[in-house]
Amino acid sequence: MEEVDVEPAVTNIPAASDGTHLGFAWGPGDILVYETLYKTSGAKASGCPFIHEVRKDEDIYSPILRKLFNESHHIFVGLQTIREDLPSKNKKPQFVSISKNYRSVIRACMEELQQVAVSTKVSQVALQYGNQVSILLAIELIWNLCEVLFIEAAPAGSLLLHLLDWVRLHKADVDEKAREVLQSESPAEHHDYWDVVVSYVLQGRLEEARQMLVKQATLQPAARKMYKLMDSLLSKMPFYNPGGTQTLTEFDVKWRHWHEEVDRCLQDNSFASNKHLELICKVLVGDEDTLLAHKDLLSTWYHFLVTRLLFCHPTVKPTELHYYAQSCMTMFLDPRSVPEPLDSILLAAFEFDIHQVIKDCSIALNNWWFVAHLTDLLDHCKLLQSHNLHFGSNLREFLLLEYASGLFTHHSLWQLAVDYFDHCPEFGRVYLELQIERVPLDTERKALKVLRICEQRQMSEQVRSICKIMAMRALRNNRLGSALSWSIRAKDAAFATLISEKFLQDYCARGTFSDLDLIDNLGPAMLLSDRLTFLGKYREFHKLYGEKRFSEAAKLLLSLMTAKIAPRSFWMTLLTDALPLLEQKEVIFSADQTHELMFCLEELTSSLNNTTPGTDRPMQDEDIEVTKVELLRLALARNLAMAIVKEGTVEA
Repeated sequence: MEEVDVEPAVTNIPAASDGTHLGFAWGPGDILVYETLYKTSGAKASGCPFIHEVRKDEDIYSPILRKLFNESHHIFVGLQTIREDLPSKNKKPQFVSISKNYRSVIRACMEELQQVAVSTKVSQVALQYGNQVSILLAIELIWNLCEVLFIEAAPAGSLLLHLLDWVRLHKADVDEKAREVLQSESPAEHHDYWDVVVSYVLQGRLEEARQMLVKQATLQPAARKMYKLMDSLLSKMPFYNPGGTQTLTEFDVKWRHWHEEVDRCLQDNSFASNKHLELICKVLVGDEDTLLAHKDLLSTWYHFLVTRLLFCHPTVKPTELHYYAQSCMTMFLDPRSVPEPLDSILLAAFEFDIHQVIKDCSIALNNWWFVAHLTDLLDHCKLLQSHNLHFGSNLREFLLLEYASGLFTHHSLWQLAVDYFDHCPEFGRVYLELQIERVPLDTERKALKVLRICEQRQMSEQVRSICKIMAMRALRNNRLGSALSWSIRAKDAAFATLISEKFLQDYCARGTFSDLDLIDNLGPAMLLSDRLTFLGKYREFHKLYGEKRFSEAAKLLLSLMTAKIAPRSFWMTLLTDALPLLEQKEVIFSADQTHELMFCLEELTSSLNNTTPGTDRPMQDEDIEVTKVELLRLALARNLAMAIVKEGTVEA
């Protein structure tokens, strides 16, 4: 699509002083605006301490419109499941059904907004909801027309019937007026009576018009013959039946005969004595001056177009529509006025210029919802295949990416955006990777949601990033179990080592482990780092000791030291843990195992003696260390003697 030559809308920043210098920072969907300290020469030094948030798309924050986004998301996902290999003849009814589903969601939101706008007592809120209703009305009008012209692709004959339904649906004020007339004491004498009758005729609702005329005929017995003639003309008007046996040519001949009969009645002055019936007769022959004289009842140029086609060109072909649309718009609108964006969009649709419709809607509407979903549907109908953008992805993908990126700025709607990115084959994954990193992980539950999305799509880098963030947050809050769980999930060996150290420090300080369930069920995850392996095995030692499986506990404790899995700083704790085993009546450590323990103790004491003399260690701590070493030496010597005696006795 070429560059758009339109001036951007001006956004006024409240409380920002006139002539001040503003700074800004771009966000994913919003802009932060603030006053800077920069002053132009002669400017007063008053400043504003506020930061203003300028939102690109306010609609996603409307609770009612959020229903529109949620419901349309389900329809969108369903559309993507339609098999590509089905013949287009079979898919067309499905596409029409999906289009109607989209429109029903728009209508439901529109009705809810209308109710809230009427019931609210706050004028500003009522105005806001009223504006949203107007926008949705225009959206539904455009979508319905696109459905008729592009998705249904109705041929000549059927086309006019669809256009009549389109106008009737969007010009419903005649029904309210008719209800008011019929509920009055004397409907035929009501001041809006003839407006209702003519409106019915203009919409091709001739049966309703006949029923209304009966009420007038009963009041005027003298003119009964004239009313009977009008009733006959109205009842005879042929309408094309697509499912019938009549061909379009046969219908055209029949319609022309009827049209000539109406024209004869007009030329014969059959209704000259009744201006209202004469007016209806002129409408039936499609008299342009008469139609244009009733702009107030038609209200729009496209209603005028459909009425003109009904009474002048009922077999109009799709390829001829643009000519009639352009001429009707020119005749109906004031030549000095500039067409509204809606007029230009509808005219582009009648000209079958799909890309111009999408382009104009993108400019006129304040979010991407409409163009993204309509373009996606039209693309599935194979109507946009020839149009690729010069910067990469096709039009469908570009609009879906823009729409989904907007959803990602919302605290809950971001979850919907994931499916939209999933169905953008070229750039969807890249966008998702960038956007998912910006989702604030406010709670662990939300973090798990984001994590599940990333894991399902094998986004390993994002999985690691999320787990690291959550692990760091848990560590700052001193929730070691949660921090370890997240670091294991991230497969971050360095961080798992750090948290394992914290666990061991916590054990040294308190004498017990926190989060036992997690440590007891580490399983293969303990192999992530040596320190984590040690933590798991050390906890296993405590379990064996608690279960009085002393021999197995002793073997495990020794292996932790000799295999160098245990950190050197923790050796004294391990040797101290060996003391109760050494003090048992039954010999648990063999002579070889006791020698190993003695070697470890000597290695530890020699390294402690070689520490820098200037280190500040309290005298009391040194005394405790010396006492521990002496106790261990004594216990080891006693155990060695007992082990040698026992082993010698066994050998003998």
